[in-house]
Amino acid sequence: MLLRKVTMQEADVLHHLTTPLTAPVYPPRPTRFTDREYLNVVYRTDPDALRAVVPEPLQIDEPLVRFEVMNMAEVDGYGPYVESGQAIQVTLDGERGEYLHTMYLDNFAATVSGRELSAYPKVIGTPRLRVDQGALVGTLERSGERVATATMAYKWEPLDLDEARAQITVPTYMVKIVPNVFTGELRAADLVRTEITDVVVKEAWTGPARLQLFEHALAPMADLPVLEVVSASHIVTDLTLAPVQPAHDYLAARAEATGHSAV
Repeated sequence: MLLRKVTMQEADVLHHLTTPLTAPVYPPRPTRFTDREYLNVVYRTDPDALRAVVPEPLQIDEPLVRFEVMNMAEVDGYGPYVESGQAIQVTLDGERGEYLHTMYLDNFAATVSGRELSAYPKVIGTPRLRVDQGALVGTLERSGERVATATMAYKWEPLDLDEARAQITVPTYMVKIVPNVFTGELRAADLVRTEITDVVVKEAWTGPARLQLFEHALAPMADLPVLEVVSASHIVTDLTLAPVQPAHDYLAARAEATGHSAV
């Protein structure tokens, strides 16, 4: 069979949103999660350790961190995968939210899309979520070594669905860094904000929980040590992630402070 030769024109290049141009690894559209299952453990940590990793202009009121393991049972365009991370409770202009500090997952396409299409601080890791003899167990490994172990009594006590929804829909902040590959400088450096609004909470539970973090050079979760477990939740939802919006332009702020152009 003869193939007709077609030239890829400049307009065709701009039509693509990712590389490689002819074999994208993820669909460039909003993603729907079905039966997304959370294990959340909120804990108190060292406030000095938090101040060392939370970027301005975000502020810290209480030194609280939410460790999470999320089992993505069904995800449009990606299939099932598991993710784990740390979200730090912060405020910006009086609004309470969370700063997404670390995220580790076992799906390459979801890792790349989270970083490229948004600002999620995603890295490849090996998280797991399972039920074992009445305990919900969430673990994270990196390079074959244990980074975190969280346990919670399985479906111990019902959690109010509105309270569970409030946990999932809290505003979240991330830092988006875009390097300029030609100059070695930055093309963009922004604090961005997003908030999940399209969510259905199917189940929600609370109960006693414990969390251990272990030292790892490439997954430094233990830099935010566990001083006290404050609360825990087990939530099952359907949801769609919302796009990010700009909250603070670091390059513009630097330019204003120095009197130089941000470009």
